[in-house]
Amino acid sequence: MTKLSVNINKIATLRNSRGGDVPNVVQFAKDVQRFGAEGVTIHPRPDERHIRYQDAHDLKPVVYTEYNIEGNPVKSFLDLVLQVKPTQVTLVPDAEDAITSNAGWDTLKHKDFLVDVIKEFQQNGIRTSIFVDPILNQIEGAKATGTDRIELYTEEFAHQFSLGNKDAIIPYTACADLANSLGLGVNAGHDLSLDNIKFFKEHIPNLLEVSIGHALVAESLYLGVENVIQMYLHKLK
Repeated sequence: MTKLSVNINKIATLRNSRGGDVPNVVQFAKDVQRFGAEGVTIHPRPDERHIRYQDAHDLKPVVYTEYNIEGNPVKSFLDLVLQVKPTQVTLVPDAEDAITSNAGWDTLKHKDFLVDVIKEFQQNGIRTSIFVDPILNQIEGAKATGTDRIELYTEEFAHQFSLGNKDAIIPYTACADLANSLGLGVNAGHDLSLDNIKFFKEHIPNLLEVSIGHALVAESLYLGVENVIQMYLHKLK
């Protein structure tokens, strides 16, 4: 069964919009785990416009499933992850002003940088994953960095699937096959939803984990958080 990690950034965005502590991100993390989620994901950015660095510390004692911290490995992010020591760190090359992640790593161009960063995290007992586009040579490049896993960037799949183009899954399947043959674990995330997750899961061999936030929170407004999590878990079996 593929694990569901709930990205709680949108909860922090809602909290920050009023300047208080409602909704409380720590309580939300407790609740999604109680409802069945097998992980909690956060993606702190340098401007702390949603998840704050302090949130990463506050969440550490309450996340008893898998704790995944995503982000661009700038100095402040590196320091944060090494202090918190989550289960997994997912390296994402997003610009500071990006609304959301919009590209995977060029694992060939940035190999030396990634090798050094990954080695430091692994020496501290933190599993590593690299956010990548579904391009075969980028999977090969990821292997050369020493990373434990890749996370397939699924925005294009989700967009094409919404237009009825199911062939959009083909490069993702090919990349997962290659990753498996190279001994890399496969995660996925970005714009996955209740509409497309079952199809995606069925066509990605040995999919270990998906990270879902925006869609899950939006769906929960209508259907309820506990119900939505159970719906995802059913589709991921």
